[in-house]
Amino acid sequence: MTHAVIVNTRQQYAVWPSRSPLPAGWESTDWTGTEQACLDRIAEVWSDGRPAPVRRAAAEDAARSAPQLLATDRLWLREALPEEAREITGGQTAGLHWVGGAPSAETRIAAKMLVRAADAGLHQPGWGMYLLLSTEDAQVVGAMGFHGPPADGSAEIGFDLAEAARGRGYATEALRELAHWALTRPGVRTVVATTTEDNRASQAVMERAGFTLLPERGADDLLVYRFAH
Repeated sequence: MTHAVIVNTRQQYAVWPSRSPLPAGWESTDWTGTEQACLDRIAEVWSDGRPAPVRRAAAEDAARSAPQLLATDRLWLREALPEEAREITGGQTAGLHWVGGAPSAETRIAAKMLVRAADAGLHQPGWGMYLLLSTEDAQVVGAMGFHGPPADGSAEIGFDLAEAARGRGYATEALRELAHWALTRPGVRTVVATTTEDNRASQAVMERAGFTLLPERGADDLLVYRFAH
């Protein structure tokens, strides 16, 4: 698949499938090629993930990696940058179109976790929140991501889907893709997810994605599901 380097009005870059419609607020550059070639190009021209106004105001710029982008048949999983998460925390759209008009309360909570980690210097690119965009219309249908970098070979994942987007298999599709991606990272052996006993919808998503229920309970008596090689 051919990819392109795209840029938004805040001079942030990302990699995008060439034949897919661009998300709102983004435009294509002249750079196309393999996904890795595009990532290499971004690394050459963009050493700071902050919006241009913030970069200009900052006394010192800190280098950041390009956002991670994963794709399934019907979804793009685009890693949210800390600056975007900060906007989402306040209920803003971060320049994207959302099913339902705005981020859900659960997605805003996840964004706040990312912001806190970034502010504390603990955020690691790739191990934060991903926005789930429909390839049909580039609308954000939900969010999914990690509770932080892997620990002891295990990464924990959580997800939230807009109510209007439920029942279509989006969560299963995205969860399977993100779990597989995590297991390709060095040292990661398992991916876990938790839910309450009465949340049958989440349990069904994890089971369809290939997660297995563990006999032991987690914190707060939560059910624990595991995905492994």
